[in-house]
Amino acid sequence: MYQAPCLPQVSSRSAQTPVPAPGPLPWVQGPTFQPQPHNFSVTHASSPWLSAGLGSMAVFRSGLLVLTTPLASLAPRLAPILTSAARLVNHTLYVHLQPGMSLGAPAQPQSSLVQATFEVLDFITHLYAGADVHRHLDVRVLLTNIGAKSAFLPPLSGSVQNLAHPPEVVLTDFQTLDGSQYNPVKQQLERYATSCYSCCPQLASVLLYPDYGPGELPAESLDVPLPSTIRPASPVARSPKQPVRGYHRGAVGGTFDRLHNAHKVLLSVACILAQEQLVVGVADKDLLKSKLLPELLQPYAERVEHLSEFLVDIKPSLTFDIIPLLDPYGPAGSDPSLEFLVVSEETYRGGMAVNRFRLENDLEELALYQIQLLKDQSHKENEEDKVSSSSFRHRMLGKLLRPPYKRPELPTQLYVIGLTGISGSGKSSVAQRLKGLGAYVIDSDQLGHRAYAPGGPAYQPVVEAFGTDILHKDGIINRKVLGSRVFGNKKQLKILTDIMWPVIARLAREEMEHAMAEGKHVCVIDAAMLLEAGWQDMVHEVWTVVIPETEAIRRIVERDGLSEAAAQSRLQSQMSGQQLVDQSHVVLSTLWEPHVTQRQVEKAWALLQKRIPQTL
Repeated sequence: MYQAPCLPQVSSRSAQTPVPAPGPLPWVQGPTFQPQPHNFSVTHASSPWLSAGLGSMAVFRSGLLVLTTPLASLAPRLAPILTSAARLVNHTLYVHLQPGMSLGAPAQPQSSLVQATFEVLDFITHLYAGADVHRHLDVRVLLTNIGAKSAFLPPLSGSVQNLAHPPEVVLTDFQTLDGSQYNPVKQQLERYATSCYSCCPQLASVLLYPDYGPGELPAESLDVPLPSTIRPASPVARSPKQPVRGYHRGAVGGTFDRLHNAHKVLLSVACILAQEQLVVGVADKDLLKSKLLPELLQPYAERVEHLSEFLVDIKPSLTFDIIPLLDPYGPAGSDPSLEFLVVSEETYRGGMAVNRFRLENDLEELALYQIQLLKDQSHKENEEDKVSSSSFRHRMLGKLLRPPYKRPELPTQLYVIGLTGISGSGKSSVAQRLKGLGAYVIDSDQLGHRAYAPGGPAYQPVVEAFGTDILHKDGIINRKVLGSRVFGNKKQLKILTDIMWPVIARLAREEMEHAMAEGKHVCVIDAAMLLEAGWQDMVHEVWTVVIPETEAIRRIVERDGLSEAAAQSRLQSQMSGQQLVDQSHVVLSTLWEPHVTQRQVEKAWALLQKRIPQTL
């Protein structure tokens, strides 16, 4: 079984085993929460509590939403319910489905099994799709009480299930007849929540009364089926009320970068189908090369950590075998114990290829379950129209990825950016765009030319180190001859860089003084070798321009007249885009049309102006 380095093992952690809740997720920051007293309440949108301006402020870090309305009636109400919940919870929202449960009866309600039908799967998809507008929320539909049709389905346990982020508030769509925060109902809700899940000691409770807009929604089932989002391969039956078949073991795969709601649908369906073990393949290495902006992908171990926490939260009774996916078939192509494979619309052909591969190797075909893609209603130009990690990475361009360096030794009135990128990345064009926005640009190549020139600060040391045969007849250093002398010779290259880099750094500092004299507040050092030379020590932020290596080679061949092999060799002598991004504060890309690059640069510039006063 796979175990990620320095991570808790992902295995058959059962709901009966108490596990300490981990700390907050490292990639999300939020205020420290002080538990609220039990009499915390929310009433209608016209209440003083909301009208005081608190209604739009999330006040709990984690919450549990218990949905009691029958699914057919719940679907049209879901968007306002999620909006109301998002006003109260700002990080993790767990969702527990218990359609038909009453919190107003004298007897304390108990959790009961919800039969997994295709209607339930469609509703879970609908819920995650609706939650995508609340991107600050990590929504997790809990599946412990949702069971597929199976002879080997274990009975529901009466033990409390541990959650990674114990809820601080429990919310529900259950409503009292008079529309109040009726205390006995809230007490029933709190007792129900704590009987099912590990919650914070001082658990608050809220009966949600969302604004459903004009007109009254019918209280009874509308009997209008949700759009079909799950398509099993024939001969599996498919109708809304048809129970979903359960399997012992199955598989699902993906990149799972920045785990989003479309991933959660895929994983949730797989978790409902599997009764004992789920094999999860996580793309790595060669399978990542074709991804958009691969430099911004989360590291494998980080993706596995987030994936593991989600899976154990939603269905702790399963054994999860999380493994690196290094080829298109993965374990689904070779594991004889697997019975099903969950795929998306995009990867369905890949699922068919897996089955052909299995048949060729005398293995039974897998039952394929195809999940419809979630539409991204807020996608922009150059972004996919589906919910995807590629769009999330695209939106990271121009944003600050890590805190700026504090540089008290630099001039206090000047903010310095180090701009770098592989050859052919379009770094210089970005520098000119920044100049157009008001930055003072220092071109390190031009400084190198000045340093090499006769009488320049590096001229004599270079001639003494490499001999007069590197000179033209007029005494100017022949840079092509010098380049051929050091290329591929690390010892000779180090001799040259030990001379040149300190000289260029000194000239750059002199240029900073000129920038200040001109009244500039932002200075950009355009330098391909910024990090190799150690010049990050004289900047507040490192900005890197990235493009795919294939595009860089095409540009170098077109611009410099080199062969593809020569262009490839040039790139191999530099730090890779990934190595540059790993040390960068801001990432940009010139992969798209010029106006897209311009918007990126303007976005980065605008965000920079906001943080400069906080850094200097």
